[in-house]
Amino acid sequence: MIGRLIDGRYQVRSRIARGGMATVYLATDLRLERRVAIKIMHGHLSDDNAFKNRFVQEARSAARLAHPNVVNVFDQGQDADMAYMVMEYLPGITLRDLLKDYGKLTAEQTMDILEAVLSGLAAAHKAGIVHRDLKPENVLLADDGRIKLGDFGLARAANNNTATGQALLGTIAYLSPELVTRGVADTRSDIYALGIMTYEMLTGEQPYVGEAPMQIAYQHANDSVPMPSGKVPSVPRELDELVLWATARDPEQRPRDARVMLEQLLDVENLVRPQSPTPTDLQQTMRLPGEFSAARADAETQILGAKPLVGAVASVSQDRRPASSVVLADKSQKRRRKGYWLFILVILLAALAGGTGWYFGAGPGSQVAVPETSGETQEVATAQLQELGFTVVPEQRNDVDVAAGLVSGTEPGAGGFAPKGGQVTLYLSLGPQLLPVPDVIGSAEAEAKSQLGAFTVGESLREFSSDAPPETVIAALGADGEPLGSEYGEKQPVTLVVSAGPIPVVTGLSVDDAVVTLEDAGLNGTAGEPEFNDDFESGIVIAVVPSSDAPVRVGDSVTLRVSKGPDVVEVPNVITGQNIDKARAQLEALGFEVTSNVPPFLEGAVVAGTQDPAPGTMIRRGSTVTVNFGG
Repeated sequence: MIGRLIDGRYQVRSRIARGGMATVYLATDLRLERRVAIKIMHGHLSDDNAFKNRFVQEARSAARLAHPNVVNVFDQGQDADMAYMVMEYLPGITLRDLLKDYGKLTAEQTMDILEAVLSGLAAAHKAGIVHRDLKPENVLLADDGRIKLGDFGLARAANNNTATGQALLGTIAYLSPELVTRGVADTRSDIYALGIMTYEMLTGEQPYVGEAPMQIAYQHANDSVPMPSGKVPSVPRELDELVLWATARDPEQRPRDARVMLEQLLDVENLVRPQSPTPTDLQQTMRLPGEFSAARADAETQILGAKPLVGAVASVSQDRRPASSVVLADKSQKRRRKGYWLFILVILLAALAGGTGWYFGAGPGSQVAVPETSGETQEVATAQLQELGFTVVPEQRNDVDVAAGLVSGTEPGAGGFAPKGGQVTLYLSLGPQLLPVPDVIGSAEAEAKSQLGAFTVGESLREFSSDAPPETVIAALGADGEPLGSEYGEKQPVTLVVSAGPIPVVTGLSVDDAVVTLEDAGLNGTAGEPEFNDDFESGIVIAVVPSSDAPVRVGDSVTLRVSKGPDVVEVPNVITGQNIDKARAQLEALGFEVTSNVPPFLEGAVVAGTQDPAPGTMIRRGSTVTVNFGG
């Protein structure tokens, strides 16, 4: 897929992530000359209308939202058999990655992330959209500090009772009790999932664990989420109460939507975050003291928080007298001299500021932001950097995400600063670092995955083999579907082919029994056209025939060769009123071999005789029938 041009517009550069329904790639929009993330649905799902409709629904749901905390969707379409969706590209990590690295977050970090997610979710709820799949994997943390909510693949229009339609959808660890018990979801179901996420951010673990998904689902439906401070005593009481409110088992006891919870979170932040001891420091809202009345509002100076001065209005002295003309002139002259020097000082400061501004803004000391060039060709990236005044020095390095020959990054990195005219190192990707591939043929599947830990091992394929024991590795395939060589790129996708044992023997079974036996083994058996067979009765399976020359794998279809019994024909009566040549022609037309004691020159004569086997006998086609006349 890397290097492919999608719909004549999007050039695929590298793979970003892979999910159960689609793979996300980094691509270049050749028309608008920008980097985008393109989500391409897996090929094996293209014939499934349910998956295709869900994929299109995700694009439509996200496209209805225009919010800084929601991933933007630019385009959606179909190229041949591929359904795709184009989104904004956000270099960074997910909240799941952050939790893996740090375990748990502080209360302040949790509130920052929660505020951003709630803002985006509030926009979705206002637009009538229920996300239905809130989890850390769907919260994107960009390198530039932006936090965005993505993956609306399970989103639906919100009403009071939005049903899933079939089975439970979403991740079991974040499913609300009403989804588990009744299969319905609304905005309050999103709030429950967000409450579970908040618990996980504060404690570093999920509130419910179990060996099987049904055990976790049972706890969601029957237990109450514990307070985070039970695991981490430093969690503020206000956040405890927020988690308990969001995860109440009864939907009526939760916030009705994300906007309500966001308002409560802002109140909690005011209580939890450290407050300045000085009431006049910068705050979100400052309430003026009650004694700051309209009667004092016209004073030149007001002291906030001070006690009112008794009799202040009457304190103006009545025996002040105007100053003499000499005093006034002297003061005026001093003001003029002071103003002159102030004017000169202002001019000097302005000149100094202008020179400093030129030096650091446009002169040699100016700092210029380094643009994002990852995934571009060397020529395009070099031109961008040189246009900004940088000196470009090319270097090479391995990169697991960027295809060989394209730009892997820069030093300073994108978003960093370098002096105008300074040097920027442009790294060209050598592709993934080549690593030796261990020999895993014949190993157990789990052992092979462990040995291939330097690569990205995906879901295994099950292939029928009479030569390899079941559950042992037959082959290890690379991204191109070919067996791996002695070296392969670090973290690149690997697919193991694991033996499923021999194809079940169904010879001698009825068609129905054979189909059931094959289904139990993971094969789809279909009966072919019946054929004559001397060894099996009619309706009995003769053999299994693969649909192609390729190896047979679990999920493939095979054809059953079915017998319609021996090829037998009834021998007609050819000795009554016929000559030998007509008798011979009639028998040969039925597929019999004919022998006779009549000389060739007498074959046209009509004579009485005998035939063997006798008329009416059922014999196999191709058998010999003897016709003797005159004897």
